Amino acid sequence: MVAVKNISRLAGIELLAGLGEDSKINLEKRCRWRHYEAGQQILDKNSSDRDVYFVVEGAVKVVNYSMTGREIALAHLGSGGYFGELSAIDGMVRSASVVALEDCLLASLSPQIFASQLSGDHGMTVGVLGCLAGIIRSCDERIMDLSTLDAVTRVYRQLLDMAKEDPDHPGEWLITDLPTNKTIAALASTARETASRAVTELAKCDIVKRKGRTLRIPDKGRLEDLAGLLINEPPR
Repeated sequence: MVAVKNISRLAGIELLAGLGEDSKINLEKRCRWRHYEAGQQILDKNSSDRDVYFVVEGAVKVVNYSMTGREIALAHLGSGGYFGELSAIDGMVRSASVVALEDCLLASLSPQIFASQLSGDHGMTVGVLGCLAGIIRSCDERIMDLSTLDAVTRVYRQLLDMAKEDPDHPGEWLITDLPTNKTIAALASTARETASRAVTELAKCDIVKRKGRTLRIPDKGRLEDLAGLLINEPPR
């Protein structure tokens, strides 16, 4: 009989890719495991929870809220991702809330175990540093966008960020699972009505074509021009 090798449920976590399978299995035993339903709050901003969470199944969103209660999306994380490292490292309260986008299975590590793993795994430490650098860059870009771009232009840029080239129609781009206007607005730091109006106007001008939850962009250059991403060359 051929022995079946155990595979850790943490096998898909990108941050732990450098660990051997036995190490992942041992780490799995030290995790706390929780299921969350879509829409359920996982963490509240300013809470004292300091665990690091691994998204084993499902997807979550990291959000903040304005003084008026408007949701501002900071990140979407799917299976293989993780969150909570800031509080685990600096010991401070949570800087944002986390909500389940769909039914999730999460594994969490205490800050003490997480710190021990970092001290013994150079690759994992570099991975966390890379993630923190990405957060800083993303915040810098967001501050610049909020300072220099109007709300509609920010919506256009979010659509461009979500678009992928259509493999069947070179030169055309698609968003195959178009988020709700509320989600697009949260990503663009604006109101839902603004996001809805922006997409509607694009459709009226034939810059986008919507069918169900698919948004087709026949000429990406036109949308890039509206989003201020094309720089006209000076006359020769």
